[in-house]
Amino acid sequence: MIEADGLTKEFDGFRAVDSISLNVPAGKVLAVLGPNGAGKTTTVRMLTSILAPTSGWARIAGYDVVTHPEQVRASVGVLTEQHGLYERMKSVEYLDFFGEVYHLSRQVRRKRALDLMERFGLTFALKKRLGEYSKGMKQKLALVRAMLHDPAVLLLDEPTSAMDPQSARQVRDAIVELEGEGRTFLLTTHNLTEAEQLADTIAVIRHGRIIAHGTFDELAQRFVGDPLMELRVRGQLNGATKEIADVVRVEETGSDWLRYRTSDPAATNPALLHKLTGFGVDVITLSPVQRTLEDVYLQIVKEDEQQGASPDDDSR
Repeated sequence: MIEADGLTKEFDGFRAVDSISLNVPAGKVLAVLGPNGAGKTTTVRMLTSILAPTSGWARIAGYDVVTHPEQVRASVGVLTEQHGLYERMKSVEYLDFFGEVYHLSRQVRRKRALDLMERFGLTFALKKRLGEYSKGMKQKLALVRAMLHDPAVLLLDEPTSAMDPQSARQVRDAIVELEGEGRTFLLTTHNLTEAEQLADTIAVIRHGRIIAHGTFDELAQRFVGDPLMELRVRGQLNGATKEIADVVRVEETGSDWLRYRTSDPAATNPALLHKLTGFGVDVITLSPVQRTLEDVYLQIVKEDEQQGASPDDDSR
């Protein structure tokens, strides 16, 4: 549903987006991560036919972003950082206006507007002018607008920013529900916990180029290494770490705990437990140490910096 190959954008000789290639199938979520100025917004603008690429190509729902811009805009819902809400309008007026822009009948656009307002807990504010809305309410209304014409693809820039935890949960639940209906998502976010929860695949962009792309498990394995296991015992280890050196290589240890890495927990862990039991060591717990997307992301950026990347340029 979202395809791009060699997508590039230059402004007066400055390359803001550098040969980005993407393939997001129907019913999947891609989270795009990166610092401010990395090229994320420029990429989204090209994918929505707002900006024409300097080179490369992209298709949304099968429509080329250059040759079929109207079909692209009809197929995609966009939530941008700047909402562009008409603050003197009331929500029903505002959504009715955009429904008409999308050529929806009056009956259809009103029903969809009210259904979406109810989904995101905004029906209490139907009679308020948008200028009276809080930041979180405005964010939710902008998301309603993006979904009004029932698009197959949604490009969401920081979809839960400025929201309270309950509202953010509503939005995340809606994304999961819509994904289950076959919708395709591209999310740009600084909320790494949210990205880890929602994304099928993750792309990290820096200086206009993708420096890492894959599932969380793939990226964790590549940049952090094998899973780290932690074992805790009752009492003291009493030198047992030396006796298990043929089973695991201990990375960290204390009086009653140790940590080690293994590429095959299903084989290593039972062998380790069997050996410790033979030494009379009572094991309390053996569990993986949680790896977070924040750990993985910071390691990706660190390695990219070590490879000689230039400092971030926030003008992108």
